[in-house]
Amino acid sequence: MRIVGWPVTAETRTESWLRSGLSRLQPARPSLWPTLRPLRLPTDRKSAAVLVPIVLAQQPFVLLTRRSALLRHHAGQVSFPGGRPDGSDADAVDTALREAAEEIGLDPTLVEIMGRLPDFDTGTSRFTIVPIVALLSPHATWSASADEVAAIFGLPLDTLIDPDAPRLSRSGPRAGTWSWPHPEHDIWGATAGILVTLARLLQGPPGARRDRTLPP
Repeated sequence: MRIVGWPVTAETRTESWLRSGLSRLQPARPSLWPTLRPLRLPTDRKSAAVLVPIVLAQQPFVLLTRRSALLRHHAGQVSFPGGRPDGSDADAVDTALREAAEEIGLDPTLVEIMGRLPDFDTGTSRFTIVPIVALLSPHATWSASADEVAAIFGLPLDTLIDPDAPRLSRSGPRAGTWSWPHPEHDIWGATAGILVTLARLLQGPPGARRDRTLPP
């Protein structure tokens, strides 16, 4: 893919480049779930955590899922592995790793937690999502849980850092939400918004970004 204003070079595809960008993440374990909700969330909101996995393949990509059409929340939508905490989870990292193991069979020993993005608030469903960013070993494998996941796929890093790739809907039922191009899957809503935040992080501070960047 040719990227306008943000050229992909050999450096862009290296592990060291990714690690440098992800070093700007917030610490992943700043608080425990029992204190997170009462201190930070209004009583009408719900907590959730998702794993944002970047696979260290020859051409890195972000791992995404399409949820089963039978699920209660966000059925059939593209998402990251994740969900609500349970009593066994000490923090958002525990929740994200447990959910990823349940949904896509991801071995937590092949996951390197890098940090967290800012919390993301959804609209209608009233969730506050904690996005936990991780690097996955190129040897990691995954398989879909038939009850929860309809498909597992990747968004290439080349697309993620392309400032022309995401689109912000200005009108209609999706007004104010982002979407990302993919030949098979409809990436929009909270997942797309989290991807925009990750893309901005990898582009670097505003003064260091090259030519064109994602709009604020």
